[in-house]
Amino acid sequence: MQYRTLGTTGLSVSTLALGTMNFGRLGRTTQDDVEAIVGAALDAGVNLVDTADFYSAGQAEEMLGRALAGRRDDVVLATKAGLPMDRSGLRQGASRRWLVTALEDSLRRLDVDHVDVFKVHRWDPTTGDEETLSALTDLQRAGKIRYFGSSTYPAHRIVEAQWAAREHRLGRYTVEEPSYSILQRGVERDVLPVVEQYGMGVTVWSPLSSGWLSGAVREGRELATHRSQFMAARFDVSLPHNRARLDAVEKLVPVAEAAGLSLIQLALGFVTAHPAVTAALIGPRTVEHLTSQLAAADTVLPAHVLDAIDGIVAPGLDLASGEKNDTPPALLDPALRRRR
Repeated sequence: MQYRTLGTTGLSVSTLALGTMNFGRLGRTTQDDVEAIVGAALDAGVNLVDTADFYSAGQAEEMLGRALAGRRDDVVLATKAGLPMDRSGLRQGASRRWLVTALEDSLRRLDVDHVDVFKVHRWDPTTGDEETLSALTDLQRAGKIRYFGSSTYPAHRIVEAQWAAREHRLGRYTVEEPSYSILQRGVERDVLPVVEQYGMGVTVWSPLSSGWLSGAVREGRELATHRSQFMAARFDVSLPHNRARLDAVEKLVPVAEAAGLSLIQLALGFVTAHPAVTAALIGPRTVEHLTSQLAAADTVLPAHVLDAIDGIVAPGLDLASGEKNDTPPALLDPALRRRR
């Protein structure tokens, strides 16, 4: 396992981090499954574990908390809040009211008195940066969080938050968690350069692009991945962007084989090769999935392999631009683009 410093925090974290989105109902994992996955990951040298209140409506945090019993001090523990926890409209966002409540709920589910990193799961356009940063700074001073960060923020919002922290003399985001993979490279245009400039740690999610880079999605092969069962449109190859992804995968496979690597190793080695990236979040449902991903723990891609990848998917290109989670609201809502 390789280790890197998480931005300016001084924390030394593994370059492969354990993500827990599949813990619980979403991944159909039992408590025994979770304990086996967590135990195997920690034994392999993984020391960064990331979860969120949103994952299976809090179940993932509860299961993780039980799995970490007696080993809490062995990990850098991160969680997130901000995505809707119900339909009321009150249990979401980045207001002081909700972040304080959400953190208390997460600490209870995890059965800990603090988390090492607390991230705002998405930028909340209804809440000002000063409001959010003030709440996070107070939680940090209270000892309930050690550091705080953002997840899937557009580049301009990362900059605005850094300036707001400076202007109001508040704590600043020290970690960003964007989506990044060979097939979704848009963050190379702005997000990664910005976080690198501000010295932020970066933990990337979906480095296997929702399973497209797992080796299970291939031309002429029956699709039987867990994700494809409830996200069928994301794998419908009659759609042009999915066809482009499949074509890219078929070109990437021989690149991996020539380098003596699995497609998973190629995909994880690619994202951790970027100088701005601290760690890649892997989200196994089984110990077997974990083992195949941990095989990339010491993968370092040579320049000619990275060049070959660039020739298949150009730098800065998202093959499925409609799946970006950091799209500015004005691009999604026509009313925000039109003068009234």
